[in-house]
Amino acid sequence: MEFVDTHCHIQEASQEKGGDVFMQEKWLVAGYDDPQQLIDNAVKDGVTRLICVGCTFKDSEMAVNLANSDEHCYASIGIHPHEAKDHLAKTTQLEFANLLQKPKVVAIGECGLDYYYNHSPKNEQLALLSFQLQLASDHNLPVILHIRDAFDDFWPVFDQFAGLSGVVHSFSSNSGDLEQALSRGLYIGLNGIMTFTKDPKQLTAAKQVPLNRLLLETDAPFLTPYPYRGRICEPKHVCVTAEFLAKLRGEELAELADASTHNATTLFKLQE
Repeated sequence: MEFVDTHCHIQEASQEKGGDVFMQEKWLVAGYDDPQQLIDNAVKDGVTRLICVGCTFKDSEMAVNLANSDEHCYASIGIHPHEAKDHLAKTTQLEFANLLQKPKVVAIGECGLDYYYNHSPKNEQLALLSFQLQLASDHNLPVILHIRDAFDDFWPVFDQFAGLSGVVHSFSSNSGDLEQALSRGLYIGLNGIMTFTKDPKQLTAAKQVPLNRLLLETDAPFLTPYPYRGRICEPKHVCVTAEFLAKLRGEELAELADASTHNATTLFKLQE
């Protein structure tokens, strides 16, 4: 069986200057100062392709560099809604857009809205979201979407950009929000949250995701699945989430693996 981790942040394990200090510390405390061991661990367990997802300009640049140094990795360039207040300058936006000229950039994101933490003002989050959606539209790239407590504001913005494809990353909402995403042709990214959530609405929605719309992800180093809670999350743990989901949904693991890998390959146009 082959799996794809469609969302991880292993580029920060390189401890490169200017990167995300919080993520770098998590990797370092866990004993990782180089992404290669994480890649090797993943490939050994059948996770043969990994999408390294950016959250800032520097983080995105690091993802691009890692993707172009390892055959198993691809990059998504994005600016997280938490960072909106620091990334609206036109010079930063130009630098960010220039990353699209690099090879192996397969998506834009993670981008979206986060009203749970509100680390950036809502108006700045909305402006940054529109910028990234326009970029995705202009370059015919899928988007990796971060939406937390913000679906009502998100859809009117998204609907201004006809024809966009993408995935709702780390989906952990209800059947109503699932239907809204599916009605727009979006894929649904499920991760370790499903293995430890106590919310029956989340599990019900996870069972309702059509097999041809399901993507697997880890969000490594975050959201480690049960029974490995308390340890660092690695791309290899996508297999653990897959096993849980197969049982939850009443599917064969091989069937779920084949379908989710096909979905990832199709959406992100990954090499076979």
